[in-house]
Amino acid sequence: MISEFEALTEFLGADYSSFYIGLFVGSLFGVFAQQSRFCLRSAVVEFWRNQKGRMVPIWLLAFSFAFFLTQLQLFNQSIDISKIGYLNASGSLSGALIGGAIFGIGMILARGCASRLLILSATGNFRALLSWFLIAIAAEQTIRGFLAPSRSFIVGLFSISPSVRDMSLYLPEGSGLAFGLILLCFAFYLGVKARLSIWQFVTAFGVGLAVILGWVLTGLHASVSFDIVRIESVSFIGPSVEALNSLFAFIPFKPGFEIGMIGGVFIGSLLASLIAQEFKFAFFTKESGFVRYLIGATLMGFGGVLAVGCSVGAGLSGVSVLSLTALVSLVTMFIFAGLTDKFLNG
Repeated sequence: MISEFEALTEFLGADYSSFYIGLFVGSLFGVFAQQSRFCLRSAVVEFWRNQKGRMVPIWLLAFSFAFFLTQLQLFNQSIDISKIGYLNASGSLSGALIGGAIFGIGMILARGCASRLLILSATGNFRALLSWFLIAIAAEQTIRGFLAPSRSFIVGLFSISPSVRDMSLYLPEGSGLAFGLILLCFAFYLGVKARLSIWQFVTAFGVGLAVILGWVLTGLHASVSFDIVRIESVSFIGPSVEALNSLFAFIPFKPGFEIGMIGGVFIGSLLASLIAQEFKFAFFTKESGFVRYLIGATLMGFGGVLAVGCSVGAGLSGVSVLSLTALVSLVTMFIFAGLTDKFLNG
């Protein structure tokens, strides 16, 4: 199988191989996330309001499944950990703390995280589509525009080395795998208690499966390619910037995993909504407001760059490889999103 994969990637070339891997992974994520209603913002609101719903179990099932399978692959040394960006480069705890807090506030204001807004935009929601564009624009300005000096200042407040960022280096061997299994069992228990349907279990696990497939397939590509290939998985801040720039021809189109993944998520979500007859146009109204979406999306774009990931990029992909900065980002997103919801809704 590896020889066939190597022949295919050699035929397509490194860039297009990465693009099609991203398209495949993104399509799976889009289908399963759309059908499961996977969203950190919904899970946070349900948790902090002490509601007995299904969003927390669904999110935890996806998270724990991605975490456990990723740790299993790392334990078996099936993925080259030295090529994972969340671990092999210096990170910023200040960026994770401040960026995660800002992102958490933003996703409450915009009524969805970056991934959820892209998925909703594919189902006819123009509020979500505009918000996704604003996230990408704000992120672009944070990376290369007028917000870049602020980013550099915040990120430079508390930097950490790769050896500190990679928690597997100072945790007992196999502890990530053991924790993942315990968490998966707990998530399954919560899902049964919440009376999730079999389809909800399947789609929640499908979200986690897309994350692990991102790691595995890009890792396999990196192992057979003569070109330098990044090992990565599902994320929405940096890829959204790349997709926006390519879409409007701000930079020459260069195929790669990130652009393929964004396109795949949109296509998968669109197809899933059409098949399930859930496609429905939605626009701004007096009740929905506009300013809160504008502020929320801008905050998510800025905060997501500081945190080096969104609720999926840091929250699922980053934490699944035991990145300290990703874990800090996820925790602060969770806390500040809850505080923001409490402030806005009492």
